[in-house]
Amino acid sequence: MDIDSASSVVLQALTQATSQDTAVLKPAEEQLRQWETQSGFYSVLLNIFNNHMLDVNVRWLAVLYFKNGIDRYWRRVAPNALSEEEKTSLRAGLITNFNEPVNQIATQIAVLIAKVARLDCPRQWPELIPVLLESVKGQDGLQQHRALLTFYHVTKTLASKRLAQDKRLFQDLASGIYSFACSLWSHHTDCFLQQIYARDEPTALSSLERTLLSLKVLRKLTVHGFQEPQQNMEVMGFLNAVFERLKEFLECCRQVGPESTCREKLEKTIILYTKVLLDFLEYHPCAFIPLIQRSLEFAVSYVFTPAGEGVAFERFIVQCMNLIKMIVKNEAYKPAKNIEDSKPESLEAHKIKTAFFTHPTLTEIGRRLVSHYFLLTEEELTMWEEDPESFAVEETGGDSWKYSLRPCTEVLFLDIFHNYSQTLTPVLLEMVENLQGPTNVENPVQLLMKDAVYNAVGLAAYELFDSVDFDQWFKNQLLGELQVSHHRYKLIRRRVIWLIGQWISVKFKSVLRPLLYEVILSLMQDPDLVVRIETATTLKLTVDDFEFRTEQFLPYLESIFGLLFHLLQQVTECDTKMQVLHVISCVIERVNIQIRPYVGCLVQYLPLLWKQSEEHNMLRCAILTTLIHLVQGLGAESKNLYPFLLPVIQLSTDVSQPPHVYLLEDGLELWLVTLENSPAVTPELLRIFQNMSALLELSSENLRTCFQIVNAYIYLSASEFLQNYGESLCQSFSDLLKDITNEGQVQVLKVVEIALKVSPILGSHMFQPLLPAVFRGIVDGERYPVVMSTYLGIMGRILLQNSSFFSSLLSKMASECRQEMDQLLGSVIEMWVDRMDNITQPERRKLSALALVSLLPSDNSVIQDKFCGIISICIEALHDVMSEDPETGTSKDCMLMSHFEEPKLSDDEEPPTEQDKRKKLVRETHNLHEQT
Repeated sequence: MDIDSASSVVLQALTQATSQDTAVLKPAEEQLRQWETQSGFYSVLLNIFNNHMLDVNVRWLAVLYFKNGIDRYWRRVAPNALSEEEKTSLRAGLITNFNEPVNQIATQIAVLIAKVARLDCPRQWPELIPVLLESVKGQDGLQQHRALLTFYHVTKTLASKRLAQDKRLFQDLASGIYSFACSLWSHHTDCFLQQIYARDEPTALSSLERTLLSLKVLRKLTVHGFQEPQQNMEVMGFLNAVFERLKEFLECCRQVGPESTCREKLEKTIILYTKVLLDFLEYHPCAFIPLIQRSLEFAVSYVFTPAGEGVAFERFIVQCMNLIKMIVKNEAYKPAKNIEDSKPESLEAHKIKTAFFTHPTLTEIGRRLVSHYFLLTEEELTMWEEDPESFAVEETGGDSWKYSLRPCTEVLFLDIFHNYSQTLTPVLLEMVENLQGPTNVENPVQLLMKDAVYNAVGLAAYELFDSVDFDQWFKNQLLGELQVSHHRYKLIRRRVIWLIGQWISVKFKSVLRPLLYEVILSLMQDPDLVVRIETATTLKLTVDDFEFRTEQFLPYLESIFGLLFHLLQQVTECDTKMQVLHVISCVIERVNIQIRPYVGCLVQYLPLLWKQSEEHNMLRCAILTTLIHLVQGLGAESKNLYPFLLPVIQLSTDVSQPPHVYLLEDGLELWLVTLENSPAVTPELLRIFQNMSALLELSSENLRTCFQIVNAYIYLSASEFLQNYGESLCQSFSDLLKDITNEGQVQVLKVVEIALKVSPILGSHMFQPLLPAVFRGIVDGERYPVVMSTYLGIMGRILLQNSSFFSSLLSKMASECRQEMDQLLGSVIEMWVDRMDNITQPERRKLSALALVSLLPSDNSVIQDKFCGIISICIEALHDVMSEDPETGTSKDCMLMSHFEEPKLSDDEEPPTEQDKRKKLVRETHNLHEQT
């Protein structure tokens, strides 16, 4: 591409590509896509985005195309890779000037240069860093900022490389530029502080931006640039200086006030300082040991003493708490159980922590966490009133403790309590003691304090196991709290029912469960929605507990289930509906068939909810989970749900429909339980199987469930199913077997084996194309024992149940192998006898013995020659399956079932599904066959 003549053409295409008119936009995009691989295209783009006279949108687009081209064509091994000559020219052009006037474009160019640096620096681009450093030193304000911005992005990208060689290169770079980076940061920081106190805010803001960028560079160099940072005086000097600078910047916050134009960037810089400490602690815990004392003093003073008043903002408090938490929890700072085995560094760190966390300090931290940070805020109380659902289901899991104040304080409390429970348990119990008895509803401060203390007792439930008699507390205090119906007391009603949920799996006598169910029944009718939602959550924890007994719950089931359904209808937010649905699912799962009389309303409501949730796939997943438990609870009666159930399964398992990405796993599970509980096959149920071939092509982690579904269809109605889908299923299996692990092969062949077991004639016919490979595997002596065992199981069923088909298969294979049938049969029997030890399951060993014995009546000389081998394995198989009857003292075949055996279910066992009954019928049929 000739650059001069091409520039105007490319410029025109880029201009058209920024158009809002699709008729103009689409052809331009297509033209640009074709030019991507042409020589000179990126040189033209470079000229265009470096030309500040052109339209900003056009230049922006040119940068984006250049950036995307680096990902696709910069590597030497990439298809249509750029030539080395053009890359050399482009690298030179990228660093000729750092004077981009538009911030957004400047950032994109910096990222673009960093992408090239990741691939070429330092070997192909040794001049990049020197040029950047020179430009950073310049007097021109714009040039200095843009060079510093690029310097940061290059440093960040190079620091992210993880190969050992790349790490060494970055460490070499860091040692070479660290002094300069420190002096740069120090200079810009001093300039900012002078300017801000001189009330020159515009100039101060510019200096603060440079301070922020240089600090970002230092963060990457400090954390990733040194293998033994504690041995580098400059690194440790910088880290110690961070504490001084933090204090200066926090004081600066106090001075400039919230209205200052610098305030936002000032807070960002303070947070960045704390990130430097947190990152260094995470990556270099041993090197951080000299900083433990100072870090704890700093963080505790700003978070737990008056020093932080007026300057500590929420994000900063979170960072300080995380710093304390990481020091307290760090495994590198804990001595081994056997002190002699401890590392010196661990002992030193432990000593520093022990000296710091004295009884008064821990007591103050514990009290302040509960009495100050655990209190519900005005904002939270307003949210409770105005948006109760969001308040009730506010996300506090995952990594939210890293960023949000409430989960952060709770996690810190838990970690400190766990590590210093002996000191903190009496403190917390004293706080509980001071709040015994009902609290005055006219005293909001006391109500909030009781809520906070009960929150602490719930969080520390496991730690307080030996210190709190929860059963007595429940009966003597908490039950009384729940009976106070005043609307302001809803804070305590909600907290107490939550608290009980936390203690259910820790310490709660089974005999008290009925009393708890009465409480839940009452609170599910509470006037306050938040209390009702919290009660539902505690109900889930109660029924999902190991100590749950269905018979204790049954008297309350109808009323509670009705109230749960009412709550599901009342709530409007997706997250809340999901939460309530999970409770309903859990209840259905635990009571199983006992739910049948009470699900009518839910069954009628779910189709409406499914329709309403079309745009909310996660809610639909919750509906699928509920349906799975509902079908299991209804058993054969679930056939009444088919008008709704089958279209849901159809949509969820159709890979051509976008929602399948979210719904597939639960949809397949629902499909399987529907089949397992189906009393009979229906045309609609058969029709859904059209989705299966595409699912088998995916070969995903859901393959095992797909095989279970196929098996369920075979047990349900082998003849109809195989006649409709046997051919396509056989083709899918053939494709799968070409590229699948040994375990996968076994799973496929087990399906074939079940088909032969349930329908010997039709199964043999439908899966005929797969059988020659099985036959060859036996003759060749398949070397994987599990695969060989499966081969022999399949061939044993054919020989025993469809001997005419076995003869035709033998004839076909003899023709293929150009061998005599008798000779091939002899090879099969010989290999079978030889590999009998591959078969570990007694039922398969018995099947093989019966199959080979069935050959003996033949007068075929080959079979007669193998007589001894066949009899020998039959005797071995007989020993495997015979056991002594203790009543008669005689031996009997333990695999033969008595027709009078009807096992009784224990209370904990689930009743048999329709598929269990079908499997039993197949076993009995085979049992009769074997007895005959």
